Amino acid sequence: MRLKVYFENQQNKEPLHYSLKMRIRHAIEATLAYEEFDDDCEVSVTFCDNQKIRELNKKFREIDRATDVLSFPLFDDDGMDAHVEDFGCMLGDVVLSLEKARAQAEEFGHSFEREVVFLTVHSILHLLGYDHETGEEDETDMRRRQSEIVEKLGLAVK
Repeated sequence: MRLKVYFENQQNKEPLHYSLKMRIRHAIEATLAYEEFDDDCEVSVTFCDNQKIRELNKKFREIDRATDVLSFPLFDDDGMDAHVEDFGCMLGDVVLSLEKARAQAEEFGHSFEREVVFLTVHSILHLLGYDHETGEEDETDMRRRQSEIVEKLGLAVK
């Protein structure tokens, strides 16, 4: 599998280092490997602040508050097979508020990098079709997957 990750920085609240981009790339690769997704693919990751993600959250989800990450898959409910055939393999877009990630890392008592990796794994699972908001069973399944992937990355919370 070849993975192309497009990064765009639209914020100035958090410094964006090469090492963080590589952690994000590794998190994407680990999530795809866990899901046994071996097609060549592309993902777009945009970094923003709380104001921008709040605007996007309101526009696309009708929720008027900042959130940590938004996922925009490039396939519909017909699933991944139709997506791969119709669009090549652009999985979708991830929009990550680094400002929110920093605040959550402090709130939860772990590193900023661990929070960003967790949010990346969470978002990639959404791009692959998982949704924790569709019921308790789906939420439990997605949480399990997230935990196992983050643990494989050596960033499990003890």
